[in-house]
Amino acid sequence: MKIKETLFPPSLFAIYLGVLFLMSGIHTGLLVFMNKAHMGELAQIIIPMVYWGIVAVGLTLFTRQKMRSTYEEPLHKMAEATRKVSEGDFSVYVPTIHTADKLDYLDVMILDFNKMVEELGSIETLKTDFVSNVSHEMKTPIAIIKNYAELLSADRIEDGQRKEYARSVENAATRLSELISNILKLNKLENQKIMPEMENYDICRQLCECILQFEDAWDEKGIELETEIEDAAMVKADASLMELVWNNLISNALKFTEPGGSVTISQTSDADCIRIAVSDTGCGMGRESMNHIFDKFYQGDTSRSREGNGLGLALVKRVLELMDGDIQVVSEEGKGSTFTVTLPVAEVG
Repeated sequence: MKIKETLFPPSLFAIYLGVLFLMSGIHTGLLVFMNKAHMGELAQIIIPMVYWGIVAVGLTLFTRQKMRSTYEEPLHKMAEATRKVSEGDFSVYVPTIHTADKLDYLDVMILDFNKMVEELGSIETLKTDFVSNVSHEMKTPIAIIKNYAELLSADRIEDGQRKEYARSVENAATRLSELISNILKLNKLENQKIMPEMENYDICRQLCECILQFEDAWDEKGIELETEIEDAAMVKADASLMELVWNNLISNALKFTEPGGSVTISQTSDADCIRIAVSDTGCGMGRESMNHIFDKFYQGDTSRSREGNGLGLALVKRVLELMDGDIQVVSEEGKGSTFTVTLPVAEVG
C-alpha cells in the first residue's frame, strides 16, 4: 500500500502556478483592450485593481477550503474522538479522509488511532470480565465455608457429620487459596515481575517426577498411564516454572478422563527442539472451546468447573512464552485432547 507523504502534493502548487500564469495573461489582455478602447487613466487603474482583488479573494477562499477539508476537519474529529476515549467511550470510530488506494499519512494516523481504540476496548472488556470472574470464583468457596461453618456451630451434630462438614470447609478453603495463588502468579508473570532463572536441566527426569506426584490419582480413577520418554533430554529453562506447566497439563488430563480411560505422555527430540505431548481419552473439546482454551477463567466443560478455576492453561501459555516455547492443542469432542509443548534444545558448550 503506497502512502502519500504530504497533504499538499506538488500537483496542488502546480495548479496555483498555472492559475497565476493564466490570470497574468488575462491581465495583459485586459490592458491591451483598455488601450484600444481609449479608456481614461482612472478606469485603467481601477479595473486591474478590482480584477486582481477578485483573483486574490478567489485563491484565498480556495486555499482556506483546501486547508479545512484536508487538515482542520480531520484533526477536529480526532480531538473529539480522543476526548470521548478519555471519558471511557471505546466505541468511537474516525473515518479516513481518502479511500484505501489514496491514503496519506494523516489517514494512516487515523487508522492507527481506530486500532488503538479497538484494542483499548478489548482490554477494558477483558478487565471487566476478569473482575467479574474473580468475584464469581471467590463467591462459591466463601459461600460453602459460610454454610458449613453455620452447620458446624449447631448444638447437636454427630461426629461423622462434623468431620464431613470440616472436610468440605477445608476443600473450599484450599480451592480459594489455589485461586488466589494462581491469580498472583499470573499477575507476576504477565507484568514480568518474575524473572526466569534459566538453566540447563534434564526435562525427562522432571517429567517422571511430576508424573509420580499423581500416582494416587491414577489409581483412584483406574486410569491407564502410558509413557514414551527418552532416557535424557536437556533444555534451557526455569525448572520451577516448567513444573507448573507439567502439573497443569497432567492434572487436566486426569480431570477430563473418565474412570477406566487412558492418558499418554510422550517425549521426542531432534537437533532443534524437544516436544512433549500429553494425550487423554476424555471428553475432548469443540472448536469454540479450543479458540478460548488459554483465556483466563475460561472453562469449556462447566460440569467440571468445581474442579478448577480456569487459570491453569493461561499460566501454562505465559510460562512457555517466557521460555521461548510453544503449545498447540488438537482435540475432538468425545475422543479426547492432545496438548503438545515445544521447547528449544539446550545449547551445548
